[in-house]
Amino acid sequence: MRSTTSMKTAKFGCAASSVLFCIFGILLMIFPGISISLIGTLVGCSMIVFGIFKIIGYFSKDLFRLAFQYDLAFGILLAVLGVIVLIKPGEMLNLLCITLGIAILADGLFKIQIAVDSKAFGIGKWWLIFISAILTGCIGLILIFRPAETTVVAMTLLGAALLLDGIMSLITVLSTVKIIRHQQPDVIEVRYKEV
Repeated sequence: MRSTTSMKTAKFGCAASSVLFCIFGILLMIFPGISISLIGTLVGCSMIVFGIFKIIGYFSKDLFRLAFQYDLAFGILLAVLGVIVLIKPGEMLNLLCITLGIAILADGLFKIQIAVDSKAFGIGKWWLIFISAILTGCIGLILIFRPAETTVVAMTLLGAALLLDGIMSLITVLSTVKIIRHQQPDVIEVRYKEV
């Protein structure tokens, strides 16, 4: 039997990171005048941590293998974008919006695929993943090509994007990651004797 520690770590880490993204998003929408440097640092660190949990999730081999199926590449992308944001967190509102917009758009597109796979797998809440993925992808696209140049509007849009991405990731993790205490390994060992 295989240990479920990495699956539990990945599920908890992704759920906790999703909740943090929701909190950051709400704070940005309530206080859009907050320091860009502080937001850049918090978002950059969060992207790195979330990327690490996604990479752990990819290697955890949860039962359905839906939530983390694209997370090796996406985890690396998030970590790299997080480092880019951390290099100059206060000087790059434009870069922050574009990098976060790309990450959120990509996450939405991956989650659309996960929703389709979840439906085929028989998971009843696949439509929640699908709807949240479409909304999140749209807000990511708007964030990349944001129509307004004012800082307040950009920060509010950034907050909405973080909130939607957090909700979408939380729905996905809670709906598709199933951990069974005595999960069998992927490989069945067979002993045979040559006659």
